[in-house]
Amino acid sequence: MNIYQKLIEVRKAVPYLEKVNEGYQFKFVSSSQTLASLKAKMDELQLLLIPSVTSKNLIEKTSISAKEHLTEIEIDFTWVNAEKPDETIKCHWYGQGLDTGEKGVGKALTYAEKYFMLKFFNIPTDKDDPDSFQEKLDNKNGDSKTTAARSNAKGKDISGNVTGDQLKRMYTMITNAEIDEEKFKEWLYGQYKIKSSKELTKVQMNEVFEILEKKVKKMQPPVDRKPLEKNKDEEEEDLGQDFDDFVDSENAKAKAEQKAKKEGAAA
Repeated sequence: MNIYQKLIEVRKAVPYLEKVNEGYQFKFVSSSQTLASLKAKMDELQLLLIPSVTSKNLIEKTSISAKEHLTEIEIDFTWVNAEKPDETIKCHWYGQGLDTGEKGVGKALTYAEKYFMLKFFNIPTDKDDPDSFQEKLDNKNGDSKTTAARSNAKGKDISGNVTGDQLKRMYTMITNAEIDEEKFKEWLYGQYKIKSSKELTKVQMNEVFEILEKKVKKMQPPVDRKPLEKNKDEEEEDLGQDFDDFVDSENAKAKAEQKAKKEGAAA
């Protein structure tokens, strides 16, 4: 395949991305989520993406709380076919990042890379899970047969794959357990021999939930259970019981000694 054919295959591999990451009053598709969805297919087809910053601009803004720095960059993304390095495609792009410290450049690079990938491969994003999104698209296009077929498939659970809600729950649990998302995905893909979390079966997802739940429980601080303070009556009752036990013990001891004396005299 030439470089154009390979890029088309990459685009086919990711028809849709669901917004599963929580932001302030909104959901979004993260940079790591975008790259993770494409990387496996890029590796398979031996495609390289090489970034090169061509220009930059720093604008200082003073807000009420702090001084902010807006970093603007222009960047060239070059696709390279590793099997035929002479085959390349260069794309010019723009990115920006706002920060109060030194992270403006990193934010601008991340912003540029994420949106370049999404727009280059025409990947739609939505808050709905993939099935709901596709049904809306089918309804919009008047494809009633496709919609009916998908509804039947969902009702019978033919695929057995995870739902969008289950994926949301998994990513939320990863965050709560303070697990690095990229490392977790690396383990997940290797453990179940998959290229995307969407390929997980519901049985496998339940196994993942159990693992994450145990991890979250380990992080919860132990309950500080202080001994209950006893009132005066309870203390006296305890002392009384101790005394009764002591008396019983002494009586038993005295009886044993008397029995031994009688047995000695009889002998």
